[in-house]
Order: sequence, then structure tokens, then C-alpha cells
Amino acid sequence: MAKSFEMVSRKVPHVSTKHRTIVTDIPNQGSLDIIAELRTYEPRSMSGQPLVVWDHAEGFQVYDKFGNRWLDFSSGVLVANAGHTNPRIQKAILAQVEHGLLHNYCFPSEARAKLTKRLAEISPDPLKKVFLLTTGAEATECAIKLMRTWGEKVSGGSRKIKIVTFVDDFHGRTMGAQMAGGSPKGKAWIVNHDPDMHTVPFPNAFRHEWADETRADYSDETCFDRWLSYLVEQKIDFDDIAGFLPESFQGGWVQLMPVGFAKRLRAFCDRHGILLAFDEVQAGFGRSGKLFTFQHYGIEADLVCCGKGITSSLPLSAVIGRADVMDVYGPNEMTSTHTGNPVCAAAALANIDFLFENDVIGNAARLEPVCREALGALRAKHPDVIGSLHGVGLAWGLVFTKPGSKEIDPDLAHDVVRICIESGLMLFAPVGTGATIKVTPPLVITEEALREGFGVLADAVEAALALRRP
Repeated sequence: MAKSFEMVSRKVPHVSTKHRTIVTDIPNQGSLDIIAELRTYEPRSMSGQPLVVWDHAEGFQVYDKFGNRWLDFSSGVLVANAGHTNPRIQKAILAQVEHGLLHNYCFPSEARAKLTKRLAEISPDPLKKVFLLTTGAEATECAIKLMRTWGEKVSGGSRKIKIVTFVDDFHGRTMGAQMAGGSPKGKAWIVNHDPDMHTVPFPNAFRHEWADETRADYSDETCFDRWLSYLVEQKIDFDDIAGFLPESFQGGWVQLMPVGFAKRLRAFCDRHGILLAFDEVQAGFGRSGKLFTFQHYGIEADLVCCGKGITSSLPLSAVIGRADVMDVYGPNEMTSTHTGNPVCAAAALANIDFLFENDVIGNAARLEPVCREALGALRAKHPDVIGSLHGVGLAWGLVFTKPGSKEIDPDLAHDVVRICIESGLMLFAPVGTGATIKVTPPLVITEEALREGFGVLADAVEAALALRRP
């Protein structure tokens, strides 16, 4: 079972900087009272995050109601790309609320029409039709449904229904999304797995030497051929595959595919009539320094699953895809109760306009070298306990390991997060491997604030290691 943060107040040094303020014990008694009430009425699964009760958030900072202020490296789990409580988004939400339409089911609305058009306009070819949903898991399940239906009805007949996903990928927590996900533990509860849904290794350099581009003998061809061998081992007929669903970068590792591998995957799909759908729920809307992370590969996608940063606020997701695939179902055969909710649509439109008009995506690209330098120096200082560092734009992942090994160390990662919280740096609990600390600040963060946060993180690693010394 995942480790939780202790319900105990700790006396910590007070902090007062330009971007951080800590003036109470962490967690303080007021926070503990609220958290105790939550733990009484919520399931235990909701108790995994650091013990900070968010009161409000602005830009790249989070506040409680007790005088504390955190520099945010979480973006509320990669949602607040345009910054928390972005004034433009807030104004658009309020305007729609005051306009008087809060819900309209699948009946047409102008807000939905504007958003679908805007998403189609900004998406690269051939992504020209948009289906709006509510959550990322809905989007990934919808993509699976479309790929399988297209494979069976349009492309290859009743045998072309296989869906191939990747080890360690995360696609959501609903049944279909977890069955597609790459965590055996996460889908153990399902018991009766779909025999035509297969999982193969992601070209993860930490796990597989054949995927490590830093090796002198690495080649894209060898990497892709080794990966293909896993399909062969599972006796998968290539022509029976309806679609692949990789995360554009693996959320639990923040690791991209080698570009040459991705290009070979695209060519392989074209040869065998396979759809390639990228899960961009975490990776999209500027997080990587491009609108979509798959664009770093220089290839086309047939479907893209979006969510989180699409609004920088309210729950909304989307599948954007090729017209012939998106139109595989007839009227009323693929709908959703809250599709294109007008308030959420207004938030998404304002978010997109803000990202483009203020070059927020460019800011993520410009700050990538700062992240690479600072986090690279941190790993170089602690090579025995930081076993992996990967990232792009303003999304980075550090995997903590036991000294001199590749065995992950969730306890060390957990201690680093706790100490960061006590020092005024907001991170969410270690993810993916259980020992991955993700650095994912709002894309509006400044270089000055980013560097301050990296200083806090570096000090926290030192402090966590000191706790282990006799």
C-alpha cells in the first residue's frame, strides 16, 4: 500500500521569500482538523497527498487560509498550465455563468461550436474532428472504442480488434482505462482481462538497455526491432492490431520515446493499417514546449486524447482525430451527458487564447534548458540515489533509487516531498514507479521562481539523505 503523510504537526523553520511563506507548523492544527473530517467521510484512497489544505491559488502559487504560501511545482497534477485562477479564464467562466446556460446535454450550443472549431484549427493535420468529454479516462476509453470499431468495421474485419498499450503508461482509473494501462497492480482488480488488449514494453532507457540512446552501440533500428520482438512473443499478428495507445511521454517517468523509434512506429502502423493514438492528457497544451508533445517526434497522429491543461481549470477532455475515424459512429451512437459543457467550453477557449497570445508555450520551451541544467546538476551530485532524470519543456521526473542500484526508493522520494512542503515548495506525492518526483510547474512560471524552487528541492534531497545517516 502507498505510503501516506503522517497526521502530525511538525515544527518547521519559518520561511519568507519572494515566492514562499511558511509561518505555522506543517501541517498546522487547522489543516489537520479539516483533513480529519475528509478522512472520516472520504475513502482511504483519497488520503495520499501532502497535508496542505488549499484555500486559493494564483499564478504559480498556492495558499492555505493560515498564512502559508507555496511555490507550486504541481500545477494541480498538470492542469493549471495557464496558471491558477488565470484572470482571463476566470472572467470567461463568470461571463458564461451570468449568460444563463450551465448545461445543454448534446443539444447544440454556440460555446461547443466555437471550441470544437478552435481545437480543430490549432491541431496539426489530419486531426480535424473533435469529440468533447469530461475526464481524461473518458477520452482514452473513447479512443480505444474508436480504434477497435474502425479496425473491425472499416479496416480489417472482425479479427482487427487488438489494442496494444505500453508498460508503465497511465490512461486513467476507469475499467477500460486501467485495463489499457501499463500497471499490472492497477488492473489486478479487473480479473477478467480482455484477451485482445496487449501490453508491451515502452522504450524506457532506465528499464531497457536496448532503449538507452546514450549507449555507444544504440541504434533506432535495433531498438525498434527489439521492441517488435515483444509483439512476436505474445503471438500478435500485426494485421490484427487495430491501434496503439502510447502516452506521448510516460507520466510516471516523464520519458519520451526515441524520435527514431517513434518514426518507425508510425511507418509500421501505416504498413499494417493500424491507428496511432497518443494520450496527451498530461502532455498536451504546451507542457512540453509544443502544443502537443507528440509533435516532438515529427510524425502524424490519427487520434489524440486531451484533458487537464485543455482548460487550466475545469473538467473537460477531448478526442481529436481523423474525420473518417471520428465519424465511424452514427447519430446518437457516441455521446456524453456533459459533452462540451458550456462553462467548461468557455474556460477552454479562454485558456487556448491565453496560451497562444502570451507565448506561454514558448515560455515552457525557453525554460527547458534551465530545468535540464539545474536537475542535471542535482542528479550529478547524487548519482547513487537519483537513478533516472528525464523531461521536456516544463515536465520533469526524478526517479529515486536505493544507493548504487536500480531498485526504486519510495521512502526517500516521500521524505523529499515532505521536506519540500515544509519549506514552501508544492509537489504532489511520488507517482508512477512510486519513487518518481515530478516537477511540473504552471507554464507561466518565471525563471527566477523556477530557480528558487530548484534550490529548495536540492536542499530537501540533502536533508532527506541526512535523516538516513547514523
